[in-house]
Order: sequence, then C-alpha cells, then structure tokens
Amino acid sequence: MTRSVRAENRRARAASRKDDVIQLRASAETKAILHRAAVLRGQTLSDFMLDSARRQAEETILDQRTFFLDPKAHDKFLAMLDSPAKPSRELRARMKRSRFSDR
Repeated sequence: MTRSVRAENRRARAASRKDDVIQLRASAETKAILHRAAVLRGQTLSDFMLDSARRQAEETILDQRTFFLDPKAHDKFLAMLDSPAKPSRELRARMKRSRFSDR
C-alpha cells in the first residue's frame, strides 16, 4: 500500500469517527415517539436523531443561503418575481388530480 493511500485511509477514518457528544433531555412521550420512528427505520435512537437533526439543519442552512446578482440579472430576477409565468394547461391538470397519498 502506498504512502498516499495510507494517508487517505487515515483521513477517511478520522472524518467518520464519532467522538463528539451531544446530550439532550426529552419527555418520556417525546422519547417514545422518537424511538418508535427509529425502530420503523431500522435505526438506533441515536442514529435516527442525528440523521433527522442533520437533515433539518442542512435545510435551515440552505433556506438562508445568500446569492448575489449583477444589476442586470437582479432587475430580471425582480421582474420574474413580479410577473410569474402563467401555469400551463398540463400543470393545472396535475394540480387538480388527487395526491397519491389521498387515494
């Protein structure tokens, strides 16, 4: 095994190591709900909570993402917001259909 491969393997192991601790207090009811959901997903309670919290954190961060436009692009963006495109016939038809979960 080459030196660069060994170094890469060490970096990968260090990145995936779980050595930080997060402590939470929850009501018995909340813990029961979380545990039930974890079991349904085939995960430990800790893994379920970490996965769920991470997804929520990433979504929150993405919602706050800032982007910058040059003046011309900014004006075009504002114009698009002020007068959105009319929904197509196909989109209107799809919006009238019942959701799969409602069937």
